[in-house]
Amino acid sequence: MKPQPDSAYFKPLVRTNLRSRSVEGFSRDLEKICGQFAVESSFATRGRIDGDISTLPVSRFETAIVSLDAQRVFRDERMIRQDPGEHLFLLIQDKGNCRIHQNDTSVLLGPGDMYLVDSAKRSEFVYDGMNSRQVSIHLPRDEMVHRFGEICTGGISVDRNDPLFFAMRAVLAKIFTKEAAVAPHLGEAFLSLLGAYFRCVSHQEDQRGREANAVLSRALQVIEQNAMDPAFGPQALAEALQVSPRTLQRHFGTLGETASKRLMTVRLETAKARLKEVHSDVGRDTIAAVAYDSGFNDLSHFYKVFRERFGVSPGAVRKNMSS
Repeated sequence: MKPQPDSAYFKPLVRTNLRSRSVEGFSRDLEKICGQFAVESSFATRGRIDGDISTLPVSRFETAIVSLDAQRVFRDERMIRQDPGEHLFLLIQDKGNCRIHQNDTSVLLGPGDMYLVDSAKRSEFVYDGMNSRQVSIHLPRDEMVHRFGEICTGGISVDRNDPLFFAMRAVLAKIFTKEAAVAPHLGEAFLSLLGAYFRCVSHQEDQRGREANAVLSRALQVIEQNAMDPAFGPQALAEALQVSPRTLQRHFGTLGETASKRLMTVRLETAKARLKEVHSDVGRDTIAAVAYDSGFNDLSHFYKVFRERFGVSPGAVRKNMSS
């Protein structure tokens, strides 16, 4: 995501008073408001932070305004065990840039961008020593999960190109400027918009899931139809499905296997079934004929993988069925 410059629409919501302080002192103040986080100063500031931490009520939610020129801030498993995460932090980048790492994703925030941080999960915020100001609205985790489900956990970016993003930003601007009597109604309106955004994200994920299941179902069908061809492999399967080999492997990853492994399974199960057909014309085929007809073109390899899978040799299977 390319950071956006400050504009009239994304003008700073709050003002802060920066002062130089030790990293330890800044960290203690941060913990009182946001929980345990480790703060690392940039090399140039030598263990000091130019920053400010303050709070203000936003509707019924506590909100922190954090300004700092740190190198990075992070929260690891040890901190989470000592200080369990009870909130989701709706982070609004109000000034400067910040790269957030959470839930195996990395998102660069510019002025106006929003990200919902899960305090119960590892997180890292990288500033590279540049001055940054963030508004963090603390949303009770249990309430949010009860309202919206697990879709709101784990860390989620709010897409600035989504129309709901602009609606949420407009409501937030009003919350910061309206009197306290109006704020609760605006707060509920904001949560409704946030819930609508989550439902859209969930629908998109469900759609991607359905598409992935359709690809996987088709892949399994194509394997059954072509497994007996020794030349048929993952590359040919990907071409038949019109997907990349990497995409194909990602789909099979949901089954905990690979396309190659599934092909091998089908071929071995077919060979074993053929070896057991002692009372049919097919059952009189040699073991070599069974192997070649089941999609193997290397007899020694067939014996090896057959024993690895079933614990016995192909000849033992045939002999047991004959006796």
